[in-house]
Amino acid sequence: MACRCVVLQELEEGEGVKSKERISSSSASSCCYYGVSGSMNPKSRVEKVFPVSEMKSDGNPKSVGLRSECLDDPIWDIIRAEAKSEAEKEPILSSFLYASVLSHDCLERALGFVLANRLQNPTLLATQLMDIFDDVVMNDRGIQHAIRLDLQAFKDRDPACGSYSWALLYLKGYHSLQSYRVSHALWNQGRKILALALQSRISEVFAVDIHPAARIGEGILLDHGTGLVIGETAVVGNKVSLMQGVTLGGTGKEVGDRHPKIGPGALIGAGATILGNITVGEGAMITAGSLVLKSVPPHSMSAGNPAKVVGYVEEPDPSLTMKHDASKDYFEHLSHSVSGRSNGHSFMK
Repeated sequence: MACRCVVLQELEEGEGVKSKERISSSSASSCCYYGVSGSMNPKSRVEKVFPVSEMKSDGNPKSVGLRSECLDDPIWDIIRAEAKSEAEKEPILSSFLYASVLSHDCLERALGFVLANRLQNPTLLATQLMDIFDDVVMNDRGIQHAIRLDLQAFKDRDPACGSYSWALLYLKGYHSLQSYRVSHALWNQGRKILALALQSRISEVFAVDIHPAARIGEGILLDHGTGLVIGETAVVGNKVSLMQGVTLGGTGKEVGDRHPKIGPGALIGAGATILGNITVGEGAMITAGSLVLKSVPPHSMSAGNPAKVVGYVEEPDPSLTMKHDASKDYFEHLSHSVSGRSNGHSFMK
């Protein structure tokens, strides 16, 4: 079957880079990706393809010298090489690795196979789910783009993720995120009952509850994923990292726009609860266990219950560095607060 591949073509010098859609037949090692020039090996080539640090705040990749004459998929090449190596090291998994990776002609179909077999049940068969995923993903360039940026995010930011194939095959944070992307596409197509059915299975299997109407950007890390809840009108920007147990929820029975908006590059710590139609600014950090009820300024650090601004982060995108240790700034805040009260002044209202 022919795959819809999106190619970034470099024009004459000074004309910049623009995208061009073309249909091409898939080989066993290339499909549905943005090609890069050069004859370097896959592991070195992949670093030039969609590095999350190269994304603009609007989610579009910056020009990184991409060309149309090399229509391969570096991440997919690496995943296939990793699967072959792992099959040799662990022969008992060779059938699993062949069925999940090596028998497919592109990342999209491998991902569809993996998700379908994770989410199937006696009344929603794996073959039906594979058809759904194939129909959605193979015809949606945005999802094709996002699944790779998300893979890069997991590989770069999660020290427990030793390879791209680990995220594809074993990490439920990645699985739940990509399953959500399909349910979101179905929701936007008006197939809301199917989207809700898929959401229900995602919640049952992965313990991750993301409403299909929620809007989530690219280059996202759902670390562990367990207990994550994202409400219907929530918005999560590009390059955001969310730890386990995070809730982006409402504050009652109100209808309409009622859930948080998380800015690009934000880092949300484990067990943080953010409630209401409030904004967490770009590059902000919410420490673990915080209860956030008011908007958080960009590049600030909020902690506590209820959360207060306790400092500011040095990194423009704390989601990329994944530095969760707020103790120094927090205790400096406490010492200044106590000092201010002892002098008859309040450090922060």
